[in-house]
Amino acid sequence: MTKITKLTDTYALNNGTKIPVVGFGTWQTPDGQVAYDSVLAALKAGYRHIDTAAAYGNEDSVGKAIADSGVDRKELFVTTKLWNADHGYEAAKKALDTSLAKLGLDYVDLYLIHWPNPADMRDNWEQLNADTWRAMEEAYADRKARAIGVSNFRPKHLDALLKTAKVVPAVNQIFLNPSDMEPEVVAYNDAHGILSEAYSPLGTGKIFGITELQTMAQKYDKSVAQVVLRWSLQHGFLPLPKSVHADRIQQNTEIFDFELSEDDMATIDGLRGVAGLANDPDTVNF
Repeated sequence: MTKITKLTDTYALNNGTKIPVVGFGTWQTPDGQVAYDSVLAALKAGYRHIDTAAAYGNEDSVGKAIADSGVDRKELFVTTKLWNADHGYEAAKKALDTSLAKLGLDYVDLYLIHWPNPADMRDNWEQLNADTWRAMEEAYADRKARAIGVSNFRPKHLDALLKTAKVVPAVNQIFLNPSDMEPEVVAYNDAHGILSEAYSPLGTGKIFGITELQTMAQKYDKSVAQVVLRWSLQHGFLPLPKSVHADRIQQNTEIFDFELSEDDMATIDGLRGVAGLANDPDTVNF
């Protein structure tokens, strides 16, 4: 693996597209001034990878911040996601066009299926995913998306998708942090050349109270967040930290001037369950 030294270093996706190794997450960031200000602060802090979704309800504000930032579009990597109500060929095509309009962009760098098995579609999830993926493959061919992928998919969902897919997903964005390393999913991703992206890399804030991480943060003279983001990078994951505070947004970029020891990595690996586990996509109620 190429040594990672800065925020704009990249991983190569399975289609050759370069993706910055850390992204700025916007899940649970309310639309309006808060989303606008936080994305603008992230871009000012040096982030060039912004992650949003139709379901977050903040694509308008994310897009406005991107437009007002003065950063060249070609320097940015922007991800959004297809929500559950829009599964199926025609619905997926319309959903991407709606997201592009809200973002004010001609294309996204990555478009993801947000969940594999929405509650209202459990009787027909496999066919709907196949139809959705066909629409996304067309969007990819038409350069409306530079790469396409999935989120919250388990091996069974990926196996089903790959029965008909012509394009292997470039990314699987999953709940991935010291509390749940999702080893079976990560192993599957690795075996198929799919990058594991970590949403909630800080365990939706729950990891900050973990004694082992507090002790480690003092050892390295870093914050708990910085330690955990560094852990994520050393595993080859792509973390998507979220914050609405400019000082923490900046702090979360300062993770390239230290390295965790093997023993400390192992300690963090052993924290399963301390901040909850990933939702089962086959049983969630949405």
